Amino acid sequence: MELTPRQIVHELDRYIVGQEEAKKSVAIALRNRYRRSRVSEDLREEISPKNILMIGPTGVGKTEIARRLAKLVNAPFIKVEATKFTEVGYVGRDVESIIRDLTENAIRMVRKEHEEKVMPRAKVLAEEALAELLVHPPKKAGNGFMSNPLDYLLGKQKEQTPSSEDTTALARKKEDIRGQLMRGEIEENEIEIEVEEEMPKLEVGGNSISLGDMMGNMMPRQTRLRHVKVKEARKILTEQEAAKLIDNDAVQEEAIRRTEQNGIVFIDEIDKIASGNSGHGPDVSREGVQRDILPIVEGSTVNTKYGAVKTDYMLFIAAGAFHVSKVSDLIPELQGRFPVHVQLNSLTRQDFERILTEPENALTRQYKALLEVDKVLLDFEPSAITAIAEAACNANENQEDIGARRLHAIFEQLLEDISFNAGDENMPPFSLSIDAKYVEEHLKDENKPVDLKKYII
Repeated sequence: MELTPRQIVHELDRYIVGQEEAKKSVAIALRNRYRRSRVSEDLREEISPKNILMIGPTGVGKTEIARRLAKLVNAPFIKVEATKFTEVGYVGRDVESIIRDLTENAIRMVRKEHEEKVMPRAKVLAEEALAELLVHPPKKAGNGFMSNPLDYLLGKQKEQTPSSEDTTALARKKEDIRGQLMRGEIEENEIEIEVEEEMPKLEVGGNSISLGDMMGNMMPRQTRLRHVKVKEARKILTEQEAAKLIDNDAVQEEAIRRTEQNGIVFIDEIDKIASGNSGHGPDVSREGVQRDILPIVEGSTVNTKYGAVKTDYMLFIAAGAFHVSKVSDLIPELQGRFPVHVQLNSLTRQDFERILTEPENALTRQYKALLEVDKVLLDFEPSAITAIAEAACNANENQEDIGARRLHAIFEQLLEDISFNAGDENMPPFSLSIDAKYVEEHLKDENKPVDLKKYII
């Protein structure tokens, strides 16, 4: 990844409004990864990422910045809540499960890439397997020469070999079916297909462990017959053929490398485990969680079912509101592992207006697209954007400040009647222009924009 910090910030601006300081910090951290990869190997081992602590109220973009950053560079990413972990020895999830889950995400990511590479070949093989299935449907247990596998193995039952005439007829039939498949003539026909059943899993320490993995894959794979349409059978067979073509060892090796070198861990609500100075009651457990997180952030080796994973070069981004507690309430060792502190600001009315108009995934565009499905063409006038922004800003000031999430509640109230009544088959297409008056009439009291001029004496 060779994006410069300015280019990274420009990409983040497409989805996130404001918070320039936070964007700049994550962009520098990301670029430093590329810089580290270009230095000599001896020095590379000495350079570790500078972890980031984001401080700011909920709904201002902390999580979104980290998620978009990982998506931008196609890096393994995981978001965890610090409050769901407990100290070792208590009931709950241990912190090492963070790295195990991150590795699982990397495995899925790399496997998907490998599947895309082998997909053309897998589709050809699946088409051939589908034609073979249509000519020779799978035999059910109890029918045919395989009714007693032991007799077959001992030679008491022989596999019946078709005659040359039958072979020719079957080949001709298979060729006809292959042509029908290519022309899409039998897509809705139903066939029987054998699919493998997943091995049962056990929950151990919050992690799912397959019994097949525990037994070293000694247990035979169980299969069952499914009645599916041809188009669905093609999809199942393509997935099966792609899985056979993929080199699982290469997938695991690449996934572990990406996890170690490019992995991003986002720890949210870290302020909720800040213990203060009381040293008793729940504060003891909170401090224990911090001490458990510390080795992961400092750099340690975590055993996963795919092999050992080192955390030395992963980027950790922590976030919290720190309304009640302070950053200094975290244990000093953990504070030292997050050297970059970034303050995120609460959203203003101008920020809300930009959120409604600038991002590619703006709510105005989302609701326009949703209702256009039911032949309702929405148009938001500038006065409506201003009124919605004022309503969101006032609601956050007078109630709990939930940031941009306030807009979701406002839009649901604003478009509730339209969303409920739209969708009738006999309803003709119509356009609806939403202005400030419409916003004021349809918002409930807690979200209504307040005219402060009437309070001026």
